Amino acid sequence: MEQQLSALQELIDTLVQFFVNYSFQVFGAVIILIVGFFLAKILNSLILKLCEKRHVDIALAHFLALCGKTTVLAFAVIIALGKFGVTIAPFVAALGAIAFGSTMAIQGPLSNYGAGLSIILSRNFKVGDTITVIGVSGVVEDVTLACTKLITEDGVKVTIPNKHIVGEVLHNSAKHRVVESKVGIGYAEDPEKAIRMIHGILAGISDIAADPAPQIGIESFGDSSVNISYRYWALTTKYIQTSFAVNLAVLKALKEAHITIPFPQRELKIISQVNNTKF
Repeated sequence: MEQQLSALQELIDTLVQFFVNYSFQVFGAVIILIVGFFLAKILNSLILKLCEKRHVDIALAHFLALCGKTTVLAFAVIIALGKFGVTIAPFVAALGAIAFGSTMAIQGPLSNYGAGLSIILSRNFKVGDTITVIGVSGVVEDVTLACTKLITEDGVKVTIPNKHIVGEVLHNSAKHRVVESKVGIGYAEDPEKAIRMIHGILAGISDIAADPAPQIGIESFGDSSVNISYRYWALTTKYIQTSFAVNLAVLKALKEAHITIPFPQRELKIISQVNNTKF
């Protein structure tokens, strides 16, 4: 019984000695981490506000804010560890060894992050732009270090790993996407009148861009019609909706103007042969 009490007394003495020797260090380390967290949060907000004021791309702004926040937190952790007499050198060496050993295992994610950094810094596209890459089209919703997120007109969200974007042929048409269509009129009709009508229809639709201006003209001469082509730039988010509305408006306008829209016709001749065979 006396041995147990002696051991308990030694444990209590050890704990008291620990708190006496290290309580101020622990308290100081906690205070440093709390202050570092709030400073990092404040710096993050300041960078975002400054970038917004300077009209910096939102993806680049978030990246710069993240870098500033991470830097402040890293310094806070290093200072807090120093309160316990812990140096950062062994941790750096250990992280280096771990990174070297796991390079092959995380090669894919690392390549995505490298490609994401290249996209953010090069700013070949930004949030809100319409891009087409590796056969996928959509409006850029978000750009992170790992991936780029697109959203189609149907509301489908497409996530593309950044390594599949860098090095590929990229089409960026800002907020618009080109629509190409055509209509055929009879050879007896006035093509200039039809072109003027289509010009008026496109000019009256607000979702169609004025710059670049729509392009309308005779595309080809068919077997039974003069084919008039019209190209215009519609908002990507309303691409299909706008193209349907334009085609309907063109059809109604041509009918109201009594401009014939011919359909393919074939002339069939039946030649009968008289059997002159004599019996």
